[in-house]
Amino acid sequence: MSSGSPRVGVFGGTFDPIHRGHVAVAAAVRDALGLDRMLVVVANEPWQKQDRPVTPAEDRYAMVEAALADRPGLVASRIELDRGGPSYTVDTVRRLLDDDADVEVVLVVGADVVGALDTWHDHEALSGLVTLAVVDRPGATGAEPPPGWRYVRVPVTPLDVSSTDLRSRLEAGDPVADAVPDAVIRCMAERGLYATGR
Repeated sequence: MSSGSPRVGVFGGTFDPIHRGHVAVAAAVRDALGLDRMLVVVANEPWQKQDRPVTPAEDRYAMVEAALADRPGLVASRIELDRGGPSYTVDTVRRLLDDDADVEVVLVVGADVVGALDTWHDHEALSGLVTLAVVDRPGATGAEPPPGWRYVRVPVTPLDVSSTDLRSRLEAGDPVADAVPDAVIRCMAERGLYATGR
């Protein structure tokens, strides 16, 4: 690809809910790699999380939109919501390339999942379409992707926060302002998300 090609990051997830750690990773990778924009892609039906209830996709998208409203270069993306059905990263990347064949796609993945990329849907095709930006996660550092993937390691100070823990805290009525942007907390309240006694 020519050096003039637009460079777009793709940071996908369930974001149930999005938290300060997610926002920090998106911003750090965008800045470190000089990306034109970072798409924070909300999964419509996260196929790897079918073992638990997931907050409705439109609510998760609203929280991501709220979290990124004041963050230039970070864009809430509903590409997987608009496509519908299960969310496969390879389909999202192909759609971006269909829209602009010259775009260079940088896929953000955590070191905690990078070793399992060969379990992803159509992973062999995906490996030829993207460059990975591998970021460390608490308890997971230095992991290597399977053979065949182009990647760069992006140093990001990992925040020890998880959406799973946040859901438990929210359901218990505990405060989460230390880990969740204020705009997201307001969005949760407006939509009645994670409330106890529902």
